[in-house]
Amino acid sequence: METAINMQSVYVTDLVGVAILVIILVSRGWILPARKEESRIMLVLLIVSVVNCIADLLIFAFDGKPGFGYHIILQTGNTYLYLYNVVIGIGIIYLIVKHIDRKTTGLHMIMFWLLCIVEISLLIVNLFIPVVFDIDDHNIYHRGDYYMLFIVCGFILILYGYAYYIISKLRNPSLRYFPVTEFLTPILVGNLVQMKIYGISLLPVSFAIAFASIVISLQNECIYIDKLTGVYNRYELDKILKKRHFRRNCRLYAMMLDLNDFKSINDKFSHDEGDNALVTFAGILAEVTGSEGLVIRFAGDEFIILMFKYSEIDLNEYTDRIRAKLDEYNESSGKPYKLAAAIGGKCFDPNNENLSEIVKEIDALMYEDKHAYYKEHDRRSSRKQEL
Repeated sequence: METAINMQSVYVTDLVGVAILVIILVSRGWILPARKEESRIMLVLLIVSVVNCIADLLIFAFDGKPGFGYHIILQTGNTYLYLYNVVIGIGIIYLIVKHIDRKTTGLHMIMFWLLCIVEISLLIVNLFIPVVFDIDDHNIYHRGDYYMLFIVCGFILILYGYAYYIISKLRNPSLRYFPVTEFLTPILVGNLVQMKIYGISLLPVSFAIAFASIVISLQNECIYIDKLTGVYNRYELDKILKKRHFRRNCRLYAMMLDLNDFKSINDKFSHDEGDNALVTFAGILAEVTGSEGLVIRFAGDEFIILMFKYSEIDLNEYTDRIRAKLDEYNESSGKPYKLAAAIGGKCFDPNNENLSEIVKEIDALMYEDKHAYYKEHDRRSSRKQEL
């Protein structure tokens, strides 16, 4: 009786997991406008998760059935389930880091590769020597000595995801659209319960619930994302402007940025090339800012960077880094035009100053920088050359 109940629960949880994942796939909820790499990561993780649910159902259904064919299915299926834990754990953490910072560092990649090498090596060894799991002569599954290593690695990745998000949230309070805790918690609970109670299967449906949470959160965020450049749009800025109270001792570092000679790019090289310039410029701003602040497309080729900080920073350092990145791009892009930006910024107390006035002030500072640029580059001469 106990076995039948367990099997019924496995069928239900795995099929519910498949249903949730297929709905996400069919509804194309994994597509994130202007964030193609993250969309591709989501698609891959969803597909391997569907296969994981099906494999989990099959190995529970065939466990203990005699015959060499069933032995091969059980060996292959269980190997896939362990391999899935590697792929999904690293994939979700990669997605979190990529979404928050818009990039992954070499240190992250080293950590990911080390985990992959160690765990995949153990699974290869397990094909010959049962160190992770064993399918005995009666085709019954048993956990091996190194089973706990996979569990521990999974917990480390989950805790790392929590810690990375919390630290990033402290540095940038505007990460509210990416609530990591809401989709890591189902995975954590599923791991704990499945580790404690032998013979049940909660992880596949836990991952499905987690993905549903990811998709809802990211699609909600897309309302506030500029579809062309992938940075935040005016809706996000308006939401911040309506917020009246910020944390005590919080400082707002605000910058207005505008592409110089942007009209000439559109006029001489087409509006498509102008769009490419905007996407590149937004990407550079997002890369320099990372998880420390928000990049907002304010209007046309004008962008705003907002950073809420509890300690003093030097805006000139960010200005220099942005211009250095623009110079790097200009040297390597091969484009017939050069990207240059006018930048104006200042530190404010968001609790004592009107943020609408802040926008006007940094806009004025930016135009001062733009006038200085055109004095140096003689805008009227460049227009005569265009004619």
